[in-house]
Amino acid sequence: MKVLVPVKRVIDYNVKVRVKPDGSGVETQNVKMSMNPFDEISIEEAVRMKEAGVADEVIAVSIGPQQAQETIRTALAMGADRGILVKTDANLEPLAVAKCLKALIEKEEPKLVIVGKQAIDDDSNQTGQMTAALMGWAQATFASEIKIDGDSADVTREVDGGLETIKVSLPAVVTVDLRLNEPRYASLPNIMKAKKKPIDESSPADLGVDEAPRLETISVAEPPKREGGAKVEDVNELVNKLMNEAKVI
Repeated sequence: MKVLVPVKRVIDYNVKVRVKPDGSGVETQNVKMSMNPFDEISIEEAVRMKEAGVADEVIAVSIGPQQAQETIRTALAMGADRGILVKTDANLEPLAVAKCLKALIEKEEPKLVIVGKQAIDDDSNQTGQMTAALMGWAQATFASEIKIDGDSADVTREVDGGLETIKVSLPAVVTVDLRLNEPRYASLPNIMKAKKKPIDESSPADLGVDEAPRLETISVAEPPKREGGAKVEDVNELVNKLMNEAKVI
């Protein structure tokens, strides 16, 4: 079974995000970038499937600038077999990403696509669902456990009421949640081996995808700073502040 795993290059989760002075977007120049944490979980799960003999090949796909090749190399060092870079400097929206993935899926013919449930830069939580819809495939979202059983998969999902287990037929798209696994650290030998693994390059145009945005960003601003708290002497003063200053009662 072939498994395809999209991975996204995002601002590292340890970095404080800064808005550009002109309010046109988020500052990314000279900022540490890394693989989206949910995609690390996706890669780890795919590699575990290969180690268990369930998967034969793991393909890491990234859609972004030339630097996204570094993200693919990280996936290769974790255990993916080869990578595909869809090179573009545009900030693709989820639908355009899903269309690129659809073209690659039709070419590579994987039986399973494992996607992080969302990227920490835009938190859209749309790409996996859109990809499944475009392919006409079954989908299982927010997975905390995946068990492959022949031509189907039992997926335990995290829902508001607790856990839900569903069975989906393969091929399918699965989006993963935080508690699915703990991603491994790439060892130095595997990092060296990853440099020799192949990465194919293409572009959205090569895949027949229009990368023109459908949404326009008017402005980006940081949230207002929270005001400090205050101590009150008694309940009457608290009620007075809630009524006259906060105006919540």
